[in-house]
Amino acid sequence: MEAGMLRSLVEVQSRAPGHPPTPDEAVRPLTAPAKAVQRTYPGAPHNVDSVELERMPGQEEAGSGAVTTPRQREDLEMSRPPTPDPALDAVEARESVWHPFMNRFRLLAVYYNVGYAVVSLIFVGQAIGFVVAAVLLHVLRAKLGRARLLGLGQVLMTCAYIPLVATAPFALVVVSFFFVGFGIAINVAMGNVFCGALQNGTFMLGLLHGSYGIGGTTGPLIATALVTAAGALWSRYYILTLGIGVATLALSLWAFWGFEKEQSQAAREREAQQDGPLLVGMATALKLRIVLLGAIFIFAYQGAEVSISGWVVSFLINARGGDPSTVGYVSAGFWAGITLGRFCLSGPAQRIGEKVFVYGLVVGAMAFQVLVWRVPNMVGNAVAVSIVGLLLGPVYPCAAAVFMRGMPRRDALSGIGTISACGSLGGAVAPFITGLLAQAVGTYVLHPIVIALFVVMLLCWYGIPAERKRTE
Repeated sequence: MEAGMLRSLVEVQSRAPGHPPTPDEAVRPLTAPAKAVQRTYPGAPHNVDSVELERMPGQEEAGSGAVTTPRQREDLEMSRPPTPDPALDAVEARESVWHPFMNRFRLLAVYYNVGYAVVSLIFVGQAIGFVVAAVLLHVLRAKLGRARLLGLGQVLMTCAYIPLVATAPFALVVVSFFFVGFGIAINVAMGNVFCGALQNGTFMLGLLHGSYGIGGTTGPLIATALVTAAGALWSRYYILTLGIGVATLALSLWAFWGFEKEQSQAAREREAQQDGPLLVGMATALKLRIVLLGAIFIFAYQGAEVSISGWVVSFLINARGGDPSTVGYVSAGFWAGITLGRFCLSGPAQRIGEKVFVYGLVVGAMAFQVLVWRVPNMVGNAVAVSIVGLLLGPVYPCAAAVFMRGMPRRDALSGIGTISACGSLGGAVAPFITGLLAQAVGTYVLHPIVIALFVVMLLCWYGIPAERKRTE
């Protein structure tokens, strides 16, 4: 979500009124140029001689008593071509990056002047942070415990927001998102294991990931308002996330400080069995069929989710002619749908059965994604995007519940950590490929990529082994 948020922020900022176009926009054939309107009309005389009819001898000029002299063809005034009306033919010169001179510095101050492909590197940086966290998760938990490990994740995320607030060079922003991904991976893995082990685990996971959706909903609303209404620099949005990071750091340390002391002896022994060399836990987990298929499933899911949230704004601006000052709210509608789906549909999914429920959700999301692609209507597209979010919302908590019930408890942390890391990798690879293709052929490529990822999800879900209900 963080990488997608930055991507949407940069898009809205760069398309806001008064913002100079970037060089790659000047060469990228995203929208058709306006048609030129001819100044002449069919059937109208075009020769110079017919500009003005000759007056008959003795004809008086209207409003005066003077007698006009007939104009001759040889007169200089008659032989001169007509002067175009400046009020009609004048074309207002548009500013460019290079003129006036200060525009290049104004552009540097508000935008990194990078194309779709380069800005997609933020997804890659975040994914690498997820993978590294998955490798180190067991060792860090054994050394630090839950409270300190969660605190470490929050500290890294909070410090990573500082370069974003300061509008640091783009390379440093990519590095910052590595630490953002590292911190998010810790939170996701620890949160999934904790909530999935509680009673009504699917519903609890829905609440956990629904709170994630609240941030995804309110974030674009606040960010779009800051950029378009308040005229603030896009990086000022991250002052808010910096403050939230400080608050969640204190809350994590306080809530989990005595967690290990409250665990039973059996639980402590199970966790001790998981400790070992860095890559052993991940390698062991990937040998389980449910972990392997689950990793591919979540890879495709987060690839589709982040691609939609990160690129739908660009698609609506370029392909549908959307207004940058308002189209940013479509991303908020998508995350509102995800939030509502996780809060309201996770409970029914647990009663009906997560396996069957997910089939219907994915097929429905695919159908509405096709509508966004094929129906050229801004309002209809915005509604369809929100419904896609509503249907995708319960998929992650339902899948996480199925995965945790299908793997041994001793492999739960390493399995969920591996699946989460692959999910973040999908959340980087799919948007990055979308950015590369959007740079080359246009942002419509978002839809076939997302639909293909939905098909991968259905195939993996079909291959997941039948659940075995625990009795303990």
